[in-house]
Amino acid sequence: MSNSSSSISHFLLLALADTRQLQLLHFCLFLGISLAALLGNGLIISAVACGHHLHTPMFFFLLNLALTDLGSILTTVPKAMHNSLWDTRNISYAGCAVQLFFFSFLITEELALLTIMSYDRYVSICKPLHYGTLLGSRACAHMAAAAWASAFLNALMHTANTFSLPLCHGNALHQFFCEVPQILKLSCSHSNLRELGLLAISVCLVFGCFVFIVFSYVQIFRAVLRIPSEQGRHKAFSTCLPHLAVLSLFITTGTFTHLKPPSISSPSLDLVLSVLYSVVPPALNPLIYSLRNQELKAAVRRMMTGWCQGH
Repeated sequence: MSNSSSSISHFLLLALADTRQLQLLHFCLFLGISLAALLGNGLIISAVACGHHLHTPMFFFLLNLALTDLGSILTTVPKAMHNSLWDTRNISYAGCAVQLFFFSFLITEELALLTIMSYDRYVSICKPLHYGTLLGSRACAHMAAAAWASAFLNALMHTANTFSLPLCHGNALHQFFCEVPQILKLSCSHSNLRELGLLAISVCLVFGCFVFIVFSYVQIFRAVLRIPSEQGRHKAFSTCLPHLAVLSLFITTGTFTHLKPPSISSPSLDLVLSVLYSVVPPALNPLIYSLRNQELKAAVRRMMTGWCQGH
């Protein structure tokens, strides 16, 4: 292969397994996770869209999160399932660019939405009298639009810059989907100033979101512990804990995947971690939220009952 990305027509993704039996097992596992994610997120989207009493800021952002999770699972998993079923590792150059863009876009959007949702929890518990003012329908729409737009621009910059770099270290990626760090490993230049600048901006954004979320939850827990009634405390915790669980799963697995020391790195561990932060959260998020939220469970039950009676 020549020392230029122009000669690369496709990339080779990480093989999930060596034997045919394990490949088929991975296909079945991914199929099960995909169906669970599609069903769970689809039910949340339908319940919030159809249930007028769920047209509140919390459920509006949950609807956006479910849309993001659906997009995330559809970006990475179908290609991995196709490769496992047909015993191949290929992804086209254009296909890799599209996958990298959408994955970067949706991961950034998820973090932005989780940050906004922590603000929603903070206002509802710490400033309940100002909730309608601070989180009116227009404010919610503006925050959601800002999250989608900033995620789009961030993904566009990273994708355009990553695929403008000359690649001279082959075309094999050590990941089952295309992401920025894996493409950069193939680059001829390891000190590209543009990409270092973009990564610095991304790190600052992630750190800023993390600090904002931590500050919000410190204030939330201080306020909750001052609530005199046990029932009041329980209700406040029940709305915060699902969000905190989703947030912890997303941030800890993603951070550990990219910042773990090379000494503990291995292909099997890397694969497990990448599945944990890219595939498992979209499937688990609906379960975490629906199990803890009585309003959402009741709306889904009513919707399912209506469908059954309609048929």
